[in-house]
Amino acid sequence: MLGVVFASNLIGLFVFWELTSVSSFLLIGFWHEREASRSGALKALVITAGGGLAMLVGFILLGVLAGSFEIVDIIAARATIAASPWATCAAFLVMLGALTKSAQFPFHLWLPSAMEAPTPVSAYLHAATMVNAGLYLVARLGPALSVVPIWTPTLTVLGIGTMTWGGYLALRQTDLKALLAFSTVSQLGLIMALLAQNEPEATAAGVFHMINHGLFKGALFLL
Repeated sequence: MLGVVFASNLIGLFVFWELTSVSSFLLIGFWHEREASRSGALKALVITAGGGLAMLVGFILLGVLAGSFEIVDIIAARATIAASPWATCAAFLVMLGALTKSAQFPFHLWLPSAMEAPTPVSAYLHAATMVNAGLYLVARLGPALSVVPIWTPTLTVLGIGTMTWGGYLALRQTDLKALLAFSTVSQLGLIMALLAQNEPEATAAGVFHMINHGLFKGALFLL
């Protein structure tokens, strides 16, 4: 996760991104003798790593359009990217990576299944850390891709939809860990909708709630 956050290059970011998916797969399947653990691990890997591969294609398109894979160069070339007929395709593929990693609707089903992992893993990876990678990506590339018409409306609608649907599903749970899992999905949707706006106030609110959510949800899982 530190590699994802500190990477200044899209290809480096992708490598660390997929390593988090592999780490998650191994930790969800920690009790590998259980069918539910193996199934949950495989579901998480297929969805998050599959979204990551789609994101890689989007990264390559962005790198070609901007003439560089450095994130600062891509942000500087946002006008060039927006003028390209490939901009919508690139933005869509990058969004797939962000949506799958952060368990946004309709890719949210892997996160409750990931609760088969030991509870400290759920608290760390699936409430406070790995699931925030998609949110981080939206905040990091927002300055470059918010100029593409599909970016902000799509992420806003899916974020609000995820928030509402996740909250509804949380209310229907009788298992405490499942309740926290769907509550996490709901909160991730709220943060996604905030960060999608690419406005200073909304971004500040989204980042603040990302920290806030990690602290209270990690504590609730351990409790």
